[in-house]
Amino acid sequence: MPPPKDVVKIAIQMVGAIPQLIELQQTKPLASVLKDVCDAWSLPNAERYALQYADGRQIYITESNRREIKNGSILRLTTSPDQEAEQLYSGIQSNNLDVKTDSLKKLASLSQDVTFAQEFINRNGLKQIFSIVEEGKDTGEMLAHTLKAFMELMEHDFVSWETLSATFLKKIVSYVNMNAVDTSVQQLSLSILENMVPTSRLLFELVKKEVTLDCLLNHLQVTNSQLQLKAMALLIALLLAATEDERRDMMDYLREKNIRQFIHKNIIHSSEPLGDEMAHYLYVLQSLSLNLRERRMRTSMDPYVQEQRELLHSLRQVAFESESEAPAGAFSTERRRSLCAKEFRKLGFMNNSNPAEDLRRVPPGLLALDNMVYFSRHTPNAYSRFILENSSREDKHECPFARSSIQLTLILCEILHVGEPCSETAQAFYPMFFGQDHFFEELFCICIQLVNKTWKEMRATQEDFDKVLQVVREQISRTLALKPTSLELFKTRVNALNYSEILKLRQTERLHQEEILAVPVLQLRERLKPELLQLIRQQRLLHLCQGSLFRKISTRRRQDKLWYCRLSPNHKVLHYGDVEEGVHAPPIESLPEKIPVADMKMLLVGKECPHTKEKSSGKQNKDVLELAFSIVYDVEEYCLNFVAPTRYEFCLWTDGLNVLLGREMTSERTQTDLDVLLSMELKLRLLDLENISIPDTPPPIPKPPSNLNFCYDFSQAEQ
Repeated sequence: MPPPKDVVKIAIQMVGAIPQLIELQQTKPLASVLKDVCDAWSLPNAERYALQYADGRQIYITESNRREIKNGSILRLTTSPDQEAEQLYSGIQSNNLDVKTDSLKKLASLSQDVTFAQEFINRNGLKQIFSIVEEGKDTGEMLAHTLKAFMELMEHDFVSWETLSATFLKKIVSYVNMNAVDTSVQQLSLSILENMVPTSRLLFELVKKEVTLDCLLNHLQVTNSQLQLKAMALLIALLLAATEDERRDMMDYLREKNIRQFIHKNIIHSSEPLGDEMAHYLYVLQSLSLNLRERRMRTSMDPYVQEQRELLHSLRQVAFESESEAPAGAFSTERRRSLCAKEFRKLGFMNNSNPAEDLRRVPPGLLALDNMVYFSRHTPNAYSRFILENSSREDKHECPFARSSIQLTLILCEILHVGEPCSETAQAFYPMFFGQDHFFEELFCICIQLVNKTWKEMRATQEDFDKVLQVVREQISRTLALKPTSLELFKTRVNALNYSEILKLRQTERLHQEEILAVPVLQLRERLKPELLQLIRQQRLLHLCQGSLFRKISTRRRQDKLWYCRLSPNHKVLHYGDVEEGVHAPPIESLPEKIPVADMKMLLVGKECPHTKEKSSGKQNKDVLELAFSIVYDVEEYCLNFVAPTRYEFCLWTDGLNVLLGREMTSERTQTDLDVLLSMELKLRLLDLENISIPDTPPPIPKPPSNLNFCYDFSQAEQ
């Protein structure tokens, strides 16, 4: 008979004693439980002891978290948090260096526990840590333990970052700016500053002033990948906390200092593989850089602003230089206006008498004008060739440069997500972005020439404008999906993907679609589905058994803390626990926490998850909503909350958990995988029917013969 739900069977250990196996009554006060345990070992003063998990994160058991204890848990009797805090508070003030170092090391470990942290902070322990740092006597390992303990204590949000003294902050900054400092101290100092920046405007300004961009660039050039990562994290934190104008100034300075070359050489093409965290920071840096164009993208042209008017007329002057050189008195005002209108029409403006009207549309607004001017100034020969070539064509077949540029700019903004907030989890960046100054403008220069090339290949007329730009969008998207490493490679590949290639790809996809829509084929698909769905279920469960790495995401920042979750080989228990950076596949024995699959009640996704309700509902959390899921388990309905690193992982995990719950797999990946498997299986089954048209209906069954006297009578033959 199973035990009642308010009773859990556990083991309790103590150094030098035989473990106790007890049935923990969850309704019994914890103080009474401790007294019984101490009495069994004849220990006086039970109030000086506490229970703690023996494995994994060794957190203290309190009245608030005792319900999380599961059957089979192993606990340890240890010193109570208040006693431990008192001892360590004394230990870190000791004159004996060994005692002090050991105390700081233990403090750094125990500070992860919220109960201990509160006790230590209540004893004014942070003040003692401040004094250790401010005095500056301790260095190396001792200082690293001190900074680690400070980080863990501040993580619990009991104390505001704004209460830190100026002396303490300057000391932390000095560790970042000094070269002759232990690497671990520099990494922790960078992490402290990264945590500090988003909390208040005052701290942002202080860090921005004291830690120069040059210093961070120097850290990006070192060979230590962890130091690079922490420096990049602080740089991103500063950029995210800055106002738009400050961010623009910072990005301009970084561009002057060739940050893209540092990143391209020392990070992207480093001998070490790029980690997920660094990939995310590079994505954010790319996104912030592209978003600097948002202001121009959302500003329509004002013909009364002289600067904008001059930019517009420079397009005409570069294209028709010889015609524009005529002296001012050579033509009347009316004649000159007529000539300008004619030239603007040749440039491809729809409203040639007032071309500013074409640029009132937002987006792309003035960004389209900027791109056209950049193209005309940096590749004048290609620009002139585009304009003159189309000027000599018949009216119907000319490719309108301005109209194409405006639409192309909009397409590039949509593909590159210009103006959209940075995702908290995305890692998709383009390596070629860091290989080229003025990436967006240079990409436009390649793509506007692609428009002209595709226009000619399609023999398009003005009525085909939308069709041509649709093909161009497809060419760009398909090429970017290949992740070319440089713009030159992008140019080669996108030009190779000409209109005839696009038609072939479309035809192949269409034929495949038509083939699978024949009635007999549809019937065969339905017969194959159950078997293939079972194959997908097995694959999902296998993925859960291999496990995945998840990040803990807070409202304040993207955390460095990682945890791992995996399913037991017998599919009966989910194991999970915290892991260190760089651990990719921890053994199942090292994951202390467990959830029996039998206790799982339901799966929540997106907005239904408790950890997404706690977060603000701004645009920046949209990606978290798309990747969040939770398991509700046990009668108390506890939740284990996940934020998947990618959409792919989200689909595999939600599918696998649904399989464990005996429910249908609902992710879009299931349908994609099923389509791929069905397509492969159908092709194999229909291999012998190649080039034979399959009728929609089966052939008619012939009528029975008028008589059945066509059988040979063997008995008569024998006579």
